Amino acid sequence: MVTSATVEESLGNAGGGSDPLEVSVVIPCLNEANSLAICINKAIGAFRDSGLRGEVVVADNGSTDGSIEIAANCGARVVHVKDRGYGAALQAGIGAARGEFVIMGDADDSYDFSEVPKFVSKWRAGYEVVLGNRFRGGIKPGAMPWSHKYIGNPGLTALINLFFGLQVGDAYCGMRGFTRALYERLGLRSMGMEFALEFVIKAAQIRARIAEIPVTLWPDKRGRPPHLRSFQDGWRSLRFLLLYAPNWLFVLPGAFFLLTGLFLVVWLLPGPRRVTPRVTLDLQTMIFGVIFTLLGVQILSIGAFAKVFSYAERFDTGTLSLKRLLRRISLETGLLLGGMLFLAGFGGCAWIAWKWIANGFGPLYETRAVLFWSMWLFMGVQIIFGSFCLSMLGVSRQTYLGDYEVPSKE
Repeated sequence: MVTSATVEESLGNAGGGSDPLEVSVVIPCLNEANSLAICINKAIGAFRDSGLRGEVVVADNGSTDGSIEIAANCGARVVHVKDRGYGAALQAGIGAARGEFVIMGDADDSYDFSEVPKFVSKWRAGYEVVLGNRFRGGIKPGAMPWSHKYIGNPGLTALINLFFGLQVGDAYCGMRGFTRALYERLGLRSMGMEFALEFVIKAAQIRARIAEIPVTLWPDKRGRPPHLRSFQDGWRSLRFLLLYAPNWLFVLPGAFFLLTGLFLVVWLLPGPRRVTPRVTLDLQTMIFGVIFTLLGVQILSIGAFAKVFSYAERFDTGTLSLKRLLRRISLETGLLLGGMLFLAGFGGCAWIAWKWIANGFGPLYETRAVLFWSMWLFMGVQIIFGSFCLSMLGVSRQTYLGDYEVPSKE
């Protein structure tokens, strides 16, 4: 929740009375005077036509075009948000909402708030999250740039499905519903456009019950250029997504480099290898194998730091496997493994150096052996210092992981 936000109630909810509210429609707003009234009226009309007890909350992010007055006159409750950003506005609006089920959507009339009952019906059917799907419901001409329609949104959705085991068709849809209880469990932090991605990612991590319904995306009626910047916001979204998936960002690439490097080094240790009648892999390829191996270890070390940090900072809530791992692996374990590799590499290098000295410092023909044993020596050094760094992070991680209750996977 945005701590700097202050709530100013201009008018009460559409249902009136003192009974608990069922639904809160939260609309982030920044200079949306041309379309805001349309959205509010559609939402209130949906409450009336379906018999829902609901309210409309407009989270204003500093409008200067009369949007605040329009919202109040239409029967919405206004939340003033000092911190700028799409996510900041939504966090403040959701925090001030009083309904058991919250539906968020943009203030530009690109989403039809008369479809609120469809979201509510899925909630009543037992779903905790109800996502709109614009690709199933239809995208009207001019409603979405071609780069968003064919590249950005499908690409981000595919990555989320791959990284987090979801099966949704439109992860970035701005119209979605969710229970208040689920929202409070997610602990969302994003202040910008990444809010929508963080929501879906964390809902997937705690295995929330998610449903999708078709929604239609209409051309906006804001009468001005959108706040969204295609390239900048697209890169921010991709970067944000990768930071929440350390296995894909660090562990898989690191494992690839490590295994590829080890294969090349061991395969070429006896001597050159003829691949085709014209291609022979020799010492130069073995050097690259050593580099790949050390690079892989380095990336895996960074991945271990990132995973512990992501758990401790509550970026990732699935801590069960990490807790089991930390019970079995300690600083001493890392030092033992690193020390063994270092001593093996040091012993091999010392043996080669002794033979070289015994030969009067003549030509050194043990280049392959030097590369092989040096690789293990450097790998051991990396693991030793990486273990110390991981142990330093563990000063706070043990407290956090010991007290954290792992969400149920059922």
